Amino acid sequence: MKIAVPYEDGKIYQHFGHTEKFKIYTEEDGNISAAVVDTNGTGHGALAGFLKSLGVDVLICGGIGGGAIEALGAAGIRVFGGVEGEADVAVEAFLKGDLSYDPDVKCAHHEHEHGEGHTCGEHGCHSEEHTCGGGCRH
Repeated sequence: MKIAVPYEDGKIYQHFGHTEKFKIYTEEDGNISAAVVDTNGTGHGALAGFLKSLGVDVLICGGIGGGAIEALGAAGIRVFGGVEGEADVAVEAFLKGDLSYDPDVKCAHHEHEHGEGHTCGEHGCHSEEHTCGGGCRH
């Protein structure tokens, strides 16, 4: 199994579409190896193809847009979003079945005027059918 994490300074980079590096973890027969790969300027929609070409099965990330989630799903990559903190710790938790993530995370940071600190839910909109002006789809 291959697990990708948007990566910066040991932590999960919080804006999937703008990540410059991924840390790719390969789990094989209980052994884990990891390597950091550069996206070489690949961004947003093209990242699903980039990860698929690396044989990635799972993406653990912070903020991610709905279009990226759909593209990753079409590429056969399972997405675990809304995760923060150390990349290594998150992957270890995932492999143990203990990863805390948000199955409904769908932030489109580039669709609104907020700064980098935007998080889903801060607009107070929680309806399934409502898209708030901040780009969160709930």
